[in-house]
Amino acid sequence: MANQDLVSTANALVAKGKGILAADESYGTIKKRFDKIGVESTEENRRSYRDMLFTTPGTEAYISGVILFDETIRQNAANGTPFPQVLSEKGVIPGIKVDEGKVEMPFHEGEMVTIGLDGLSERLEEYRKLGARFAKWRAVINIGTDKPTRYAIQANAQALARYAAMCQVHGLVPIVEPEVLMDGDHSIQICEVVTTATLKTLYYELFEARVILEGSLLKPNMVLPGKNNPQQASDEEIAEATVRTLRRAVPAAVPGVVFLSGGQSAEEATQRLNAMNQMADHPWELSFSYGRALQRPPLETWQGQSANVPAAQSLFFHRAQMNGAARSGEYSPEMETATAV
Repeated sequence: MANQDLVSTANALVAKGKGILAADESYGTIKKRFDKIGVESTEENRRSYRDMLFTTPGTEAYISGVILFDETIRQNAANGTPFPQVLSEKGVIPGIKVDEGKVEMPFHEGEMVTIGLDGLSERLEEYRKLGARFAKWRAVINIGTDKPTRYAIQANAQALARYAAMCQVHGLVPIVEPEVLMDGDHSIQICEVVTTATLKTLYYELFEARVILEGSLLKPNMVLPGKNNPQQASDEEIAEATVRTLRRAVPAAVPGVVFLSGGQSAEEATQRLNAMNQMADHPWELSFSYGRALQRPPLETWQGQSANVPAAQSLFFHRAQMNGAARSGEYSPEMETATAV
C-alpha cells in the first residue's frame, strides 16, 4: 500500500497537461532575485511573494505540485492558512527541497558534491507531518577542462540514491535532480555525452539502493550547448539530443521527467519542452519543474507591491498555461500574445 501511494503521487505530479512549480529558492538565491527588482529579502516579503504565486486563481489546471523551501513550508497565507494546506485544498501537491547545498570536493577543484544526508531521515519525518508528499535533491555537474571526473559523477549519484531511498521509506516521492550546468563554451555534443554518463551512473546507483523507480521522478537538464558557445542549437536539435539521451539512460519504469529550466528564458524553456512532446510517443511523461521560467515575468511585475498582485498573478497564470500546452506539444509562439492578459 505504501508503495502504491508513492506510485500514485508520482503519476499525479506528471498528470497530462500539468507540471511542477519550483519555489524552493534558498535565502541566498531569492535575495539575488529580489535585489534585481529592488525589494528587500525579508521574511515577510518572501512570504508575500510566495503567497501571490500560490493563491493565483486557476493555476491548479496546469500546476500539479509546488516545491517549497524549509522556511516556506512553515509559513502561512495572508488568511492564516498554512501554505501546504493552501496548495492541498487547490489539488496541488506540496513538496520540499531537502538538500543543504553544495561544497567543493577535496582534490577536485571546480567539482561540487551536494550535502545534507546527515539528519535527513529526521527532517523527512518532520516535512511529512507538515504536509509534504514529495521531495527534491539537486546535484550539479560542471563541464570544463578535465571535468567532470568519473569520481564526481559517482559521488553525486550515490548521494542522490541514498536520499531517494530515505524519501521512500518516509512515504515521500523523491525527485532526483542531476543538473549538468550550461556554464561554459562546450558544444551540445559534449553536453550530451556528459548528461548520458551522469544519468546512466545515477540509475545504476538508484538500482543498487533499491529505489522504487515507479515511485520516483527525474529532474534533469535539457541537453544544451554551453551558454558561452557561439554555436547555439535550434529547439528541434535540443529536443532530439535530449530525448536521445533519455532513451539511452532512463528506464521506462520512471513515470516522468520534469525538466529544470536552468538559464533558459521563459519562452525557450516552453518551446523546447513543446518540441520534445511533438516527437513520437515517449515511455515517460515529459513535463516541467520550472523556477525562473515560471516566476521571472510575475516577479518583475510584482515589485513587492500589493497593488501589482493581480497583474503579476495574471502573468504567472499565463506562463503556467503556456507550459501546460507544451506538455502535449500544442504550444505555439502566437499563443504568447493571443492569451496574455
